[in-house]
Amino acid sequence: MPPSAAGTRLASLDVVRGVAVLGILLLNILSFAMPEAAYVNPRAYGGWHGADLAAWAINFVLFDGRMRGLFSFLFGASLLLVIGRAEASGRSPAGAHYRRMAWLLVFGLAHLFLVWHGDILAHYAMIGMIAYAMRGLPVPRLLVLGTMLALAGALLFATIPLTIVQLQASAPNASELRGYAQSFGVPAPANIARDLALHHGSYGTLLANRLHEDGSELIALLVFFGPETLGYMLFGMAALRSGMLRGEWTRARYRRWLAVCWGIGLPAYAMLAWWQWHSGFDICVVAAMLPLTALVRPPMIAGWICLILLLARPGGALTTRLTAAGRMAFTNYLATSLICTSLFYGYGLGWYGQLTRWQLYPVVLGIWALILLWSRAWLDHFRFGPFEWLWRSLARGRFQPIRGSAQDSNASASQ
Repeated sequence: MPPSAAGTRLASLDVVRGVAVLGILLLNILSFAMPEAAYVNPRAYGGWHGADLAAWAINFVLFDGRMRGLFSFLFGASLLLVIGRAEASGRSPAGAHYRRMAWLLVFGLAHLFLVWHGDILAHYAMIGMIAYAMRGLPVPRLLVLGTMLALAGALLFATIPLTIVQLQASAPNASELRGYAQSFGVPAPANIARDLALHHGSYGTLLANRLHEDGSELIALLVFFGPETLGYMLFGMAALRSGMLRGEWTRARYRRWLAVCWGIGLPAYAMLAWWQWHSGFDICVVAAMLPLTALVRPPMIAGWICLILLLARPGGALTTRLTAAGRMAFTNYLATSLICTSLFYGYGLGWYGQLTRWQLYPVVLGIWALILLWSRAWLDHFRFGPFEWLWRSLARGRFQPIRGSAQDSNASASQ
């Protein structure tokens, strides 16, 4: 895609973000619809043969962690754009940034406790507050520091399979090992039954459970995934400054990077998928995916950016709709939570635990269609998505104009 004019939104960022907000539902749907361990171990729940195994393998090789990584890259890039626009308009860049992060933290905590336990917004807000300090680093330093942080994250992840191996050898009946089985192995039938009962229960029961459990999970997410997330945000800053995310590279350069990045990543992920299947999804092997995939995920994410920008056709019908979905990524992310919890939880249709793994994907396709239809229609009449407008208004301390086509707006890439 061609570079955007100065002062306008970067269409390249929006189309990549549009793909990411659709793609992340391929993985999040499992957390909405099944017990926790099913996300990483198909033996835990939902089927692991035939079409169910194929659904797991495709997601693992192509999407798992990559869509979240795309969001992290884009968050870092958008951070620079917002800071730059604040400086250009005479506003305090620190004030603009930290007000945005503070309100994003509020949105994230509300989403986490009131809607869905899988929230990522609060995590991004906290890491974004740290990332501000690195905003002025040149591209080489951003890449070096990002790599160091990603490697530090991989070392943290490695403590989990090592702990499991140690417990299996020294204390095979320890309650801690059963806790790991709940996340990476095949949970006991009684635990599955409790989880199903919880999610088929009332909203009040789910709310009480989230208030009791999810505060500590937020801290654990910050500790274990914080270094990797910060590293990815720095990669996103570097990708913006290098012109990669601006769509300014030549097509030949994007093709070369795609060939190299996926030439590394795809065979590695395919081998890791085969290892898990060959082991019968042994808990140690599944847990070992945390550090091993962390080593090859960044090039796969860069490859996804190259592929999206190579395929995006300026003015094309699908590109236009993906761009609109990306402009409203905040609203669409929250909307998927409201839709999916209404479909799967007991206070809605109660589909939780009722569908096999492959049967979830017609649901995903239906939600994708809604997002692609409604995002374009909304932005034909309004400058921002509803939650983008609310976030922007709160961060600036006054209501922002919303009426009028999105084409009339020069809003920042993240709102």
